[in-house]
Amino acid sequence: MKINIDKNLVEFTPETADEKVKLEALWKTVVDCARFNKKLVPVGQYVPSQNEFARFAIEGIETGTGTASMETYAEIYADADCRCYCQTCNKYVELKKGDRVPPCCGKLMEILD
Repeated sequence: MKINIDKNLVEFTPETADEKVKLEALWKTVVDCARFNKKLVPVGQYVPSQNEFARFAIEGIETGTGTASMETYAEIYADADCRCYCQTCNKYVELKKGDRVPPCCGKLMEILD
């Protein structure tokens, strides 16, 4: 896998058929065009002299299952159009009345008044 970094953009270029399949699976897991994309969050540290790999967790995926963990959170819906935010990463999301409040960084986002 070739990795190219250009300012705030990172490009992953698969070099084998297996890497292409795995990159496509990662893309389908992280990208949700209809609602919320997930983030890759670093786990531990990457020190080339000590590690062969860098490890990341996929935010919003239950550990070990590979399935979205939206079902594990309480179903809370917006009473009106509002903005939600994550106290951990400061991500903001605009919701319409009736939208489900999404999880972020392991807990439900907070609704701003």
